[in-house]
Amino acid sequence: MRLLLNTLLLLAMTNIYAQHSLKGLVVDNKTNESLAFTNIYLSDLEKGTITDENGQFSLENLPSGNYKLVVSILGYETKSLTVNIPNLQYIEIRLEYSAIEMEDIIISTPFHKLQSENVMKVERASVENLNANGAVNLTEGISNIAGVESVTTGLSIGKPVIRGLSSNRVLVYTQGVRLENQQFGSEHGLGVSSNGVESVEVIKGPASLLYGSDALGGVLYLNPEKFAQDNTSSGDFSGNYYSNTQGFNTSAGYKSSENNFKLLFRGSLTEHSDYDTDEYRVTNTRFREQDFKAGIGYQVNTFKTEFRYNANNSKLGIPEEIGVQSTLKTPMLGYQNITNHVFSSKSTIFLNNSKLDINLGYIYNDRKEFEDEHHHDEDEEGHEEHEEEEHHEDEHEEDHEILVPSLQMKLKTANYDVKYTLPQLGKFETIVGVQGMNQVNTNYGEEQLIPDATTNDFGVMGTSHIHFEAIDIQLGARYDNRNINVVSGLNRDFNSFNGALGFKTNIFKNLTARVNFASGFRAPNLAELTSDGIHHGSNRYEVGNADLNNEQNFQTDIALEFKNEHVEFFVNGFYNKVNDYIYLSPNGNTIDDTPVYDYIQNDAKVYGGEVGVHIHPHPIHWLHIESSFETVTGKQANNEYLPLIPANSLSNVLRVEFEKPWLKNGYTFVKLASTFNQNNVSTFETSTDGYNLLSAGFGGSFNLFKNEATLSISGTNLTNKTYINHLSRLKPDGIFNMGRNINIGLKYQL
Repeated sequence: MRLLLNTLLLLAMTNIYAQHSLKGLVVDNKTNESLAFTNIYLSDLEKGTITDENGQFSLENLPSGNYKLVVSILGYETKSLTVNIPNLQYIEIRLEYSAIEMEDIIISTPFHKLQSENVMKVERASVENLNANGAVNLTEGISNIAGVESVTTGLSIGKPVIRGLSSNRVLVYTQGVRLENQQFGSEHGLGVSSNGVESVEVIKGPASLLYGSDALGGVLYLNPEKFAQDNTSSGDFSGNYYSNTQGFNTSAGYKSSENNFKLLFRGSLTEHSDYDTDEYRVTNTRFREQDFKAGIGYQVNTFKTEFRYNANNSKLGIPEEIGVQSTLKTPMLGYQNITNHVFSSKSTIFLNNSKLDINLGYIYNDRKEFEDEHHHDEDEEGHEEHEEEEHHEDEHEEDHEILVPSLQMKLKTANYDVKYTLPQLGKFETIVGVQGMNQVNTNYGEEQLIPDATTNDFGVMGTSHIHFEAIDIQLGARYDNRNINVVSGLNRDFNSFNGALGFKTNIFKNLTARVNFASGFRAPNLAELTSDGIHHGSNRYEVGNADLNNEQNFQTDIALEFKNEHVEFFVNGFYNKVNDYIYLSPNGNTIDDTPVYDYIQNDAKVYGGEVGVHIHPHPIHWLHIESSFETVTGKQANNEYLPLIPANSLSNVLRVEFEKPWLKNGYTFVKLASTFNQNNVSTFETSTDGYNLLSAGFGGSFNLFKNEATLSISGTNLTNKTYINHLSRLKPDGIFNMGRNINIGLKYQL
């Protein structure tokens, strides 16, 4: 008996630790020519390589199971296929020519497919491309994605807006965990640096099935940079200069992979002075950001794990009025000093044709706000200059003074996300899982915006992807509970059932249709339930309502895509019904000369869509003409318009890509972004005039001292147009957005 048990144990251990390999060849389907330097990536295992000069590749130390293999190279259609290890040991892959951009695996949806295979419509953009187009920071970059805008407070603070919904209605994920940093505040930004972020994915619409409360309006998913490929190492440093703010962004990183271990780290520093509108500099929009990211991974046979850490400290000036004109970079009073620590752990256990994913996160957010205690007459220019000098003299004495924050909140959030992917049963792929969060908010400052409280979440979900010959179906259901326990005695429970159903089919050979129905919910946040005081960032006395209900919505989304050798065309339409929409409304009273606003509820609807075309004529494959239009309308049940709804906009881009003996991946572009008048405004908003912004740029990679260097030069608002964006929080004061800016960037690979 003992001999039999030992034999079975030996067989089991042999299966677990068996090391397999996959070899292959990649060729052009028409010419049969081998394709060198093609990217080969096993997305489930996060293992990759590139083909050699003969188009051949080899992947070693693979565990048994079914895995998705993604093959991509510029100029060819990305291919995704499922391989069984160890049954398949050699494969020949044939790629079709295409002028379409390379596809990548979508990480924010549960089955990790290419967008062309996905039932849900997800927008994806690389941060490198967003920066090359002149984006100063991450929030400005995501505004270039169709259906996405930002509510901004100057240059440093921005909040994503997805199809007209923002704040706690849009969930942000970074390093695979939900980011919690007091996002209820309209002047509270992301607190994430674009350095060390590889790409951005946007789910437009209810995603509560996948993410629970606060994903009612959509999800902004930030993918961190990948680890180095097996047995390789690399380093890089980069710098960007911005003419408008005389600002800079520097970054340096290193990554290595050897003997099943992987590590990476990246540090960055960003500083900007007050931005220039051509007529004046906007006082105290200056800021400084320090960021550090690190990661370590381990992978062996049927188990892989990684741990990542991000520390971010931002000192952000809060603009109030046009005052002193300066190019200094240290913020004046008042300002925010925010420190974010994000710890994340991501592990996968590969079983026999199934897997268990365990994601754990801990976020420590320390928010301090310092108020300006010195009031002065802005008409007395000499006094302003003297005060500015005094302010910066005081900066040198900071070590001898203790500056006490008027507001300090520490938010500590622990969350978990456990999902089990069942063995594929015929045409069914199925995932079940549980998610949860424990969050504690504690006040330390002189003022209190929201009270000390503890929030606990728990959710259970299941979703399936069903493959038929002519159609793909995705469906799922979820239950959530949120408990909010306030120190003052308020204790509320919020529960919700939600579901989603989607279809994807090819109507014709080149025409794909997607139809999705989804519900979502959002529990009221602490500010909406308990506020009773002045919110200085918004200049309002806000009064919460302890009896608020869940926001509950249902969205219908229809997407059509046409693709052939010369043209891509898409049209997306959505209708989003939101019950018990929570918003602020003035009650006509004032307290301490500050208008009083109450949190109330009313049903609402948001509808609109995006339409676009991408022309890449053959054989002029180097020419790309892109045009897209987006529109969104938000109304309450009484037909009054919702606030902070972005204006309709049209984007036209002419892009040329080229290769030279001395230049790789060369490009140049010209972009005209047209924003139309926004006259559909809420009762307490004013209309906003439209404007046109012209941008242009060029760049590419070349050899410098035997290593690769990448140069990008771009200019935004080249005509130096003075304008105000409808979503700018400086709009009520008539303060313009940023004028002309020239961005020069250089990245050097070591």
